[in-house]
Amino acid sequence: MKKYIVKRILGIIPLLFVVSFLIFLFIHLVPGDPARLIAGKDADLQQINAIKHQLHLDEPLYKQYIDYMNNLFHGNLGESIKSKVPVSELIGERIVPSLELSLLSIAWAMVIGVLIGIISAIFKNRWPDNIGMITAVSGISLPNFWLGLVMIQIFSVKLGLLPTGGIETWKGYLMPSIALGAGIMAMIARFTRSSLVQTLKEDFIRTGRSRGYSGLTIVFGHALRSSLIPVVTVAGLQFGFLLGGSIVVETVFSFPGMGRLLINSIQMRDYPVVQAELMLFSFEFILVNLIVDLLYGFLNPKIRYD
Repeated sequence: MKKYIVKRILGIIPLLFVVSFLIFLFIHLVPGDPARLIAGKDADLQQINAIKHQLHLDEPLYKQYIDYMNNLFHGNLGESIKSKVPVSELIGERIVPSLELSLLSIAWAMVIGVLIGIISAIFKNRWPDNIGMITAVSGISLPNFWLGLVMIQIFSVKLGLLPTGGIETWKGYLMPSIALGAGIMAMIARFTRSSLVQTLKEDFIRTGRSRGYSGLTIVFGHALRSSLIPVVTVAGLQFGFLLGGSIVVETVFSFPGMGRLLINSIQMRDYPVVQAELMLFSFEFILVNLIVDLLYGFLNPKIRYD
């Protein structure tokens, strides 16, 4: 296990190099000039060139990339072109709310999704299964931004129970987490049902039944653990997307998170902020995949790591 972990961690290093280069190249190839945005529409060419020189945007791309990587190795994420605030401070203010929102979304989606999947598998092709799968299909089909707007109209505008945006209280997390987690819950429910139905057909399950074990003991004591491997894979991948994929939901609810910061930075061509956020999202996605791989061994002791 230790050798496997070390091997995977060492494999992350060249992958991050490739990701950093692609992100840098992509950002600088996107149409738009941050110097012109900063200078304003009435600025002349001399003012724009002065700002470019100040921000080192007039240097060759390879030199900009070398300087970027050198700063990255020293833990310097640079300074925001728009606000002149260190990027680390901007991200530090936004990452905690986004992380809390992502954890809350994946937590309730896992609990409800697995529960619906178990009930659907136990009552396969009966009315609880039909209701569960209708719920799952609805969760996948409804766009999260549309669901968010509907919840704002009902619970904020008409009933006045929840705030339309912000995170002044814990209530500010409820609707965004539901909008983000609905689709994940639906996928987890379908994967849990499918995997559990297949596991309940295995020989060791029939052996347990022949020995007189109750249905609940078989499901929760034997079948469920083996069935959770594909579910953990889906949940891990979805959590990897949540932190950076909540742009639309954060915009709908005026949520002060990483996604909203990213879309604002892209609009302003704020290169340092965009690069830092995309690198963070990439690293987080790679780390989540490593954790998911390690969880396989816990869920299925037959799995061994070389």
